[in-house]
Order: sequence, then C-alpha cells, then structure tokens
Amino acid sequence: MGDGVTDNRGEIIKLLTDKTATAVAHCKAGKGLIRLNGSPIELVEPDVLKFKVYEPILRVGSDKFANVDIRIRVKGGGHTSQIYAVRQALAKAIVAYYQKYVDEASKNELKQIFLQYDRTLLVADPRRCEPKKFGGAGARARYQKSYR
Repeated sequence: MGDGVTDNRGEIIKLLTDKTATAVAHCKAGKGLIRLNGSPIELVEPDVLKFKVYEPILRVGSDKFANVDIRIRVKGGGHTSQIYAVRQALAKAIVAYYQKYVDEASKNELKQIFLQYDRTLLVADPRRCEPKKFGGAGARARYQKSYR
C-alpha cells in the first residue's frame, strides 16, 4: 500500500502501512543521515527490535545509504508494527531513490537483494484481524448448540 511521490526538490516520498502503523519516508541526496521521528536511527526503542530496522542497511551495505538522507515519520499501531513499517519504508525509499536518480541496474540489484532476503521488505502484508461477530466467542467460532 505504498505510493511514491516525487516533489520538485529532488526528494522521494514513500508512504507505507503495516497493520495500523503508518510510516512516511522522505529520501533525498545528502550525507548518509537516517532519522526516525526526528532522532537518529541508533536510538530506536525497543532494543530487541533495533536489528529489524537495520536489516535493509545491513543487507545492501551502508555505502548505498552513504549519499542519501532519509527522514522517516511513523505513527499509529504498536511498537512491533511501527518497526516493520519503518523497515519497509526504508527499503522502498532507497529502491525508489535509486530508480529515479541513479540507474535501473542498481535499482534491480537492490530489489533482488531485498526480495531474496525477506519479501516483506518490499511487499506489504495485507492480513488484518477479522472483527468478532455475535453468536460466538470469536470471529468465526460459534457457541455450542444443544438439541436436547
């Protein structure tokens, strides 16, 4: 569910959602800064999920991120879905940047690396929790029926 927009300042904007978390990534030429909600990406909380945010950077190497600045804003959802929305926004933003401002071969190389490692880095997971209905304990389960 990510749609890319390019503004007139040479900036790629990607909007990504994971469950109810929404991440917006602004990617432009720079000196390798990656900021999440205004603070450096090194300060991501919780520490257990910090590696998940670093996955796109570690897979393709920090040299691919050295000449771009990426600002990510994330809101909604819980800690885990925010982290997954951020990592997807990071991966898709760098692919879109390379497509527009570098070359097609580099973009395809990045895309293949991401897809071979983890498809969810580029493709959103559409699964959602189904709402509960009356007449049962959950979304599909029904209360037991007795004939006698």
